Amino acid sequence: MQRKTARLPIRPVPRGTLPDEIYRQIRDLILDGGIAPGELVTIQGLAEAFGVSAMPIREALQRLTAERALTIVSGRSVGIPKLEAGRLRDLCRVRLEIETLATVWAASRLRPQDISRLERLVATMAQAVSDGNPRQYVRANHEFHFVVYRASGSETLISIIEELWLQVSPYFHMLHGSGNYALANREHERLLIALKEHDAEAAGACVRADIEGAAAVLLELLERDASEPEAAGRAR
Repeated sequence: MQRKTARLPIRPVPRGTLPDEIYRQIRDLILDGGIAPGELVTIQGLAEAFGVSAMPIREALQRLTAERALTIVSGRSVGIPKLEAGRLRDLCRVRLEIETLATVWAASRLRPQDISRLERLVATMAQAVSDGNPRQYVRANHEFHFVVYRASGSETLISIIEELWLQVSPYFHMLHGSGNYALANREHERLLIALKEHDAEAAGACVRADIEGAAAVLLELLERDASEPEAAGRAR
């Protein structure tokens, strides 16, 4: 797969705790869908986007490659690691347990302002589907889920979920064009209704359906991509 350079937003970083802040900003960029599979980012590009030298960028990238959130493409470039079908299945199994638990805990704790924010994000995702804008959808999808998960009140759960999403959420870009975005947003609408009613069981079921639906489509896409080189080889 030929990689292209990702377009990075300009995000000047405060100087206080520079290495940790750079790490957090790049991490958020991955979670928000700012780097898609097939794109690469350079140390120089990140340094210019954040207004810093190359050294803290290198430190942050070392941490993120160790966490399997990024992989080295060349000496000065990194990208999203290739996701194998077996790895996706494993991530899906863990996500089903952890994210359902966070949702169940959140069901009785969401505040009216949280519900209003979720309503706006559902509308944003619907607009992204209509506009054919995968970056907007991936960003709003991430924010939607984490509004719910943070309401669980468990920093431990949030930390685990962020680690899982770092490895899988960039691949949500692949769902564009599959019809999954519209189907997933219907699950978001049902989840919102359940949360308004403080129905923890129904809310958990909606999250499970959302995760399973996306994983099924991703698995099909990954397995198809893996079979194409084999078929090409046999044809030669």
